[in-house]
Parts: sequence; structure tokens; C-alpha cells
Amino acid sequence: MYKIKTLNKIDQEGLQVFPASAYEIASEIADPDAIVLRSFSMHDMEIPCSVKAIARAGAGVNNIPIAKCTEKGIVVFNTPGANANGVKELVIAGLLLASRDIVGGVQWAKTLAGEGDKVPALIEKGKANFGGNEIKGKTLAVVGLGAIGVLVANAAQSLGMNVVGYDPYILIEHAWNLHHDVIRARSLESMIAKADFITLQIPLMAETKNFINADNLKLMKDGVKILNFARGELVVDADIKAAIESGKVGAYFTDFPNAELLQTDKVVAIPHLGASTNESEVNCAIMAAEQVRNFFENGNIRNSVNFPAAEMERNNGARLLVTNKNIPNIISQITTILAQAGINIDNMLNKNKGDIAYNIIDINNESLSDEIVNKMKAIEGVFMVRTLKAK
Repeated sequence: MYKIKTLNKIDQEGLQVFPASAYEIASEIADPDAIVLRSFSMHDMEIPCSVKAIARAGAGVNNIPIAKCTEKGIVVFNTPGANANGVKELVIAGLLLASRDIVGGVQWAKTLAGEGDKVPALIEKGKANFGGNEIKGKTLAVVGLGAIGVLVANAAQSLGMNVVGYDPYILIEHAWNLHHDVIRARSLESMIAKADFITLQIPLMAETKNFINADNLKLMKDGVKILNFARGELVVDADIKAAIESGKVGAYFTDFPNAELLQTDKVVAIPHLGASTNESEVNCAIMAAEQVRNFFENGNIRNSVNFPAAEMERNNGARLLVTNKNIPNIISQITTILAQAGINIDNMLNKNKGDIAYNIIDINNESLSDEIVNKMKAIEGVFMVRTLKAK
């Protein structure tokens, strides 16, 4: 029986993906096989040696010590796209709110409470202070054309905006889903220089931290509206504040408030609501659970941030799973051990990602002996050896 430890409240519809006959699920398990979480920070947590997989029910994994997990041979999954529609809808709401000072107008209208019959006249007199522009015909720069970026770009285009996208690493599947009228920018600099609105839909990594800063703010139009529903650290707060004070930035919408931003005019701080929909939580939980179950029962890896994607259909025999350093001669040592035991390989998949290699090997036997498994574990550079019995 596999043991699954939850570090946050995970939607029950997702946890039901794990059959009770084969999985034990609890928030208090000493030696879990896998951990499923949302926003819980694992950086100060001692990860049990029993853990083979960690699944984040969400896209961001900055709350998980990825390097430490990779060193231990732990596969870290996330759920890209599962909450994409929820985030997309909030970005579109942000565009509409940023184009006209709706937030300021609502806040001002509340100050009229107690004015009685004067309210209608006061509203008509003061409404001119909260005017703005329509988004139709304006240029939106979408930085990052992943699952969310493509949905945002397509939705904005359908609302009549001129949409320009930038992503030098766009995946083919995302490119196919992009509306044909969305223009792909040749460079980030040329795109942001023409934009009335800029939305960030990129992950937080070492290369993207402080992505919006004083240098590229100088390239933007005066009064540009910037939306950040990706990660707070993508933007240098001090530089945004200075740009707002100078008039370079007309408004900054962020889903990641902090004490400094809450005190800054023309910053609309939203309390991290991007994926906070019932539908997103269900979708993320189901996807996370399905990926963990597929990994344990078939050895397949889908949507891992630190391991290569590796999927292969099962045959009728046993399956051998090996994680190792991505160095020469390990595969030959594995196949030699199998050959010496008189075991034929029916099918084999070898994938790598950086310093990690992952192997799926189907054999014609119903199982493998502990002796063979131990020989493979003894190979220098091998992190993990796992076997699955014939189905």
C-alpha cells in the first residue's frame, strides 16, 4: 500500500483518484511514499527518506526545495494548465479594471454614505474623476505564452485588443492553440515599447527574477498599465514605485501584495486570487493525484519540474525503473546485469533532463529478484531502483 501525506487541505475530489484499497492518505504519516501539497513551504522541512514523489496542486513550485529533491532522486510534479482558466479570468478582469479607474470610483462612492438625497447629484458631479479608456483597439503585450498566456492572449484578442506575445521557448502545443491574429514579437524590447498594457505570464526562476526593472521600464510608454498575476518577485517593487511617481506607469495590478505595495498609490493589490476558484482547486487536485498514481503504478512521469517526461505503455511483464546520474556507461551496466540473469528486454525508454536520467525497462519476467535489484542499486551513479510486478 502506498502512503500519501498531505501538507495542505487538498480537494476531496482529487484525493478520490487514489483507490482506498491501495493508498493510505493522511496529514500525519511518518514515512510517506509521496507528498501532495499546495502552498505549504517545505524549505525548512526534513523530507523523509521514504518519499519518492512530491506533487504540487498548482503551477508554482517555489515552496519546494527542488535541488534537494533532485539530489535525493525525488520526482517533483506540478499541475500546469489546471488552474489556467481561473487565472485567465482574473487577468481579463484586471485589464478591464486597469483601463478605467473602477476601483478608485467604487472606493470614492462609498465615501458618500450618509449624504442621503444628495448622493445622485454628487455621483454625477464626481464621476468624471474616474473616467478612462476602452480596451478595444489598445495593445496588450503578453510576456509568456504558456497555458495561461495563450488563454489570456486569445481572450484579449476576442475583446478587440491588438495582442502581441513574446515567448522564445513556446511549446508546439501552445503555439497551435494561439489565435492566428496574435502577433508574435521578435524581441521583448520592441514589444513592451508599443504596449498600452503588459501582463506577465512567466514562471519565477533565477533568470526571470526582477524581470520588470528600471532598465526595461524606461522603454515603455508613459502611462503603461502592468499586470502581474504570475509571481511577485518578477517585479522590482522599488522600481515600480519610482515609475508610478514619474508617470511612466499608470497602474500596477498585482496578485502578490506586500506591506510596501499596499501603501503605494495606483497599485491595486489583489490577495492572491489567481487560482482561488472552486474549479481550479478541483482541477489541480485531480491532476496532481493522477500524476502521482501514474508514477507509482506505471512509473510514468508527466509534468515534472526536475525529471524528464517519460511515458511508455505497459506490456504483460514486470517493469524496472531506474534513476541515475546522466553519465555514460550506466545503461550498459543495467542491461549486462539483466543479460547475465537471462532476462530479455521487451521495451525500453531512456530520458534525461540536465544531470538526471530516468529509465523505464519492460522485461518478459513477472518480477525481478532482490538480488538483481540490489546489484543495480550498487552501480555508481544510480539513485533509485524500483520494480513493478506484471499486471
